[in-house]
Amino acid sequence: MDHGNVVLRFDEVSFHYDANKPILNETSFSVRENAKITIMGQNGAGKSTIFKLILGASGLKKDITADMTLKPTEGKIHILNGASVGIGLQVMPKRFFDHTVLEYFETAFTEKTYNLEKLIKDVLEVVQFSTDLKKKIKDFSGGQLARLLLAYALIQEPDILLLDEPTNNLDTDGINHLTGFLMGYQKTVIVISHDANFLNSFTDGVLNLDVYTKKVEQYVGDYFDVIEQIASQIERDSRKNSQLQRNIQDRKDKINFFSNKGGKMRRLASKLREEAEEDEENIVNVRRDDKTIRPFIIPAQPWIEVISRISSVGVIDGHKRVQKKVEIKLFTRTKLRIVGPNGIGKSTLLRELALSESKGTSISEGVRVGYYQQDFSGLDFSKTVYDSLGEVMEGGPVHEKIYSTGAHFLLTSELMKNKVESLSEGQKGLLCYARFVLQKPGLLILDEPTNHINFRHLPIIAKAIDDFEGAIILVSHMPEFVEQVKINEILDLEEL
Repeated sequence: MDHGNVVLRFDEVSFHYDANKPILNETSFSVRENAKITIMGQNGAGKSTIFKLILGASGLKKDITADMTLKPTEGKIHILNGASVGIGLQVMPKRFFDHTVLEYFETAFTEKTYNLEKLIKDVLEVVQFSTDLKKKIKDFSGGQLARLLLAYALIQEPDILLLDEPTNNLDTDGINHLTGFLMGYQKTVIVISHDANFLNSFTDGVLNLDVYTKKVEQYVGDYFDVIEQIASQIERDSRKNSQLQRNIQDRKDKINFFSNKGGKMRRLASKLREEAEEDEENIVNVRRDDKTIRPFIIPAQPWIEVISRISSVGVIDGHKRVQKKVEIKLFTRTKLRIVGPNGIGKSTLLRELALSESKGTSISEGVRVGYYQQDFSGLDFSKTVYDSLGEVMEGGPVHEKIYSTGAHFLLTSELMKNKVESLSEGQKGLLCYARFVLQKPGLLILDEPTNHINFRHLPIIAKAIDDFEGAIILVSHMPEFVEQVKINEILDLEEL
């Protein structure tokens, strides 16, 4: 696709919440019209911060972006005159839960829109979704909310479309449809996502946020091309440095020998010293690749009897919830996968089981439950990361164990002091796994456990789940992840 004028430019932009902990440091990059750009970077590196800075520079004033705009600490952000910005968030803000669909979309516009209902229906068709416009936002499933969030951004037809983890909770059909739409979208799209295959299908450039240097590196090419470019760059720089280090050491050995000699030998030692200093100046800072969590084990609570029973489940059929009888018993090493289309009731079933909200599901008394909720609503956002980990430890918190477990999941000693609400969505996901390790559950209930997680971590997490000795109930729309877990029972809600 031909790219036009520069529509967005960061000019020596720095940003920090704390002067001693910069997130961006003198960052410069530009994005042209019609480009399809991916923002890469480690969890917590500041990808969402870049979106907030763009929103702040756009002057966007809508309810959806309340408390989401930032201004640079230093530098300038330039947006082409008249270019509009729209954002598809990764999580529905709780302040909209009591809105109807119609009321929710009204907040996308600063002025009254008289043909709004038609616009909503048209944009919902684009995201393959239909619904009663009077239905409350809180009554939708995670997959349905993902479609609403995307539709909210698209209804504005922005010149710069920002998408934050748009594939979370979407099934394969939904992801394929979104991919096709973005490939045909005749305006600029900037995406944050950990879904490598999705990104590679439409990206033509990458902005890589280096968590160590706090700068953004700009690359041309699709996602996998850029991954290879970065790996090759690291290999080249490492090889060059190794050769320079050998040269430096060789010269230093000769310097030590010749410097004690007289005349010409001493002059040779001086020349070698200059050459060694020049080689030291030529040593480059090898780009450090994103950290990946190390392999881990989720210890299981010992249990010899039934862990959980499911005798009936609620299934959405024709916009009504109907109870269907089933007979499932979960023991140790049972790995139950629940499948069905978005909106059929998968997440509701998991929530009812975990919170004992239904007579049709039960967990044996005394069984500890580890529950990964796709929106992390089970975490107390007001607690510190340290306290969140400490509260799940049997027998009370053990200081050293909490810090070592947190570090294993890239939750540093500095992050331990912060409140959970300050973490990125990816860091919240890693926090959940750190809690499982300390909790030693008998039952894991996993609702989209790959949401927000960097794809580099996923094989390690899949291995830990597969090795778990307790019972597991899993909902996931990521086939390549599920394939790494030995599922031995499936409940298809659509076939009941």
